[in-house]
Amino acid sequence: MQFQMPDLRLASAEIFVLFMACLVLILDLFVRDGKRTVTFLATQLTLIGAAVVTLATASNDVGFTFSNMYIADLLGDVLKLLLYLTVIIVLLYSRGYVLEREQMAKGEYYVLALFATLGMMVMISANHFLSVYIGIELLSLSLYAMVAMNRDSIPATEAAMKYFVLGALASGLLLYGISMIYGAVGTLEMNAVAERLMTMGYQGERTILVFGLVFVVSGIAFKLGVVPFHMWIPDVYHGAPTAVTLFIATAPKLAAFAMVIRMLANGLLMLAQDWQTMLILLSVLSMAVGNIAAIAQTNLKRMLAYSAISHMGFMLLGIVTGVVGGDARFGLNAYSSSMFYVITYVLTSAGTFGVILLLARGGMESDDLNDFKGLNKRSPWFAAVMMMMMFSMAGIPFFVGFFAKFSVLQAVVAAGYLWLAITAVAFSLIGCFYYLRVVKIMYFDTPVSTAPIEAPIDMKILLSANGLAVALLGIFPGRLMSVCHYTLARSLWL
Repeated sequence: MQFQMPDLRLASAEIFVLFMACLVLILDLFVRDGKRTVTFLATQLTLIGAAVVTLATASNDVGFTFSNMYIADLLGDVLKLLLYLTVIIVLLYSRGYVLEREQMAKGEYYVLALFATLGMMVMISANHFLSVYIGIELLSLSLYAMVAMNRDSIPATEAAMKYFVLGALASGLLLYGISMIYGAVGTLEMNAVAERLMTMGYQGERTILVFGLVFVVSGIAFKLGVVPFHMWIPDVYHGAPTAVTLFIATAPKLAAFAMVIRMLANGLLMLAQDWQTMLILLSVLSMAVGNIAAIAQTNLKRMLAYSAISHMGFMLLGIVTGVVGGDARFGLNAYSSSMFYVITYVLTSAGTFGVILLLARGGMESDDLNDFKGLNKRSPWFAAVMMMMMFSMAGIPFFVGFFAKFSVLQAVVAAGYLWLAITAVAFSLIGCFYYLRVVKIMYFDTPVSTAPIEAPIDMKILLSANGLAVALLGIFPGRLMSVCHYTLARSLWL
């Protein structure tokens, strides 16, 4: 068997991030505890450098390397650029929080963030079921360690243990499903799986394929955090340091979307009638449990955890309606609406946790609803930013979250699932309650503290830009929608 030298240029961004992560790890050995500015700057420069490398190697053509286990296409390039931007924003928001906490004021936080980013990059460009798994494990192991960084915190340690145990179970389910698919079609390369399912007449292996599909969807559902695989989300969001919660709540959602598109919409498209039914059930349950359970929460991070469950359920609606009755012509609009939804959710979620981190000073988390009482009197501008985030998550016009929900509902109705659209709207209306409750607390309740909010100027500027982006994209959503549509048009195998 002749070894074929892989085209390393296609994966140059991943190679660069891996090299720089190891370099930052070594560099940090020479930096004193509590003085991590050098490590922070090196991490940010790594992400900026990765963006430059990705832009330099970007192409409208689709390329394969590493024995077709890696795919380089426009979808991968766009999602990676968004990933770099998201991680840069997350680290900027987190900088003050990390420096104030002795257990986190170490270089490991930044090194783990880089390795997690590398795992997400592998997930985004995976064209093989095993390369997806490698990316998932690299991301997951980094996140387990990040959640447990504050070793003196019982909630953080408990959250890390729950996350690890349930994550190991989900990885087992995913691997078992992958093994059954391999047994049925004889390959794990996604485009080859799609071709064999199309040509081989898989009726004889249908039972094995469907069983394998159930386990694969279960593994995907855990990574998305949808019901009934959502048990880890509230505990991890609540127990983890807020800076880590911000990381978990944003960047991995982009990689999870790519994983869904690569595995289901590309590799297992011929089994769409089977996974559609599963995703509809997961979506409806997630919107129901997420929105109803969030009402009872008094801790803002737990509330946002249940909110994330409902949002991922809503995002799945676009995936569900990509294929109707074996007809894939609905796919482009439906999948692009889901991509638009994920991007806007990540942007809004980053801003929301950014405000929480803005208030988390002096060793206090400031993640309880009572901590936001009278925020308007302490800082009218940042209260307005938080209000914009809440309005966007609730889907109130004219913020970007409204158009995200509208585009998904439009795809659902066009595919003929009117009852599903009505269900989604009903649960979205329920969700408005807990978002508007935060606004009411900020503007109408008596403040617990009247002390002015102090924060670095770079964080204030970034948070302001984040809030304005949510507002402006709500007024001019067309350009971002067009980017999502064009990206998927160049990348999907429909």
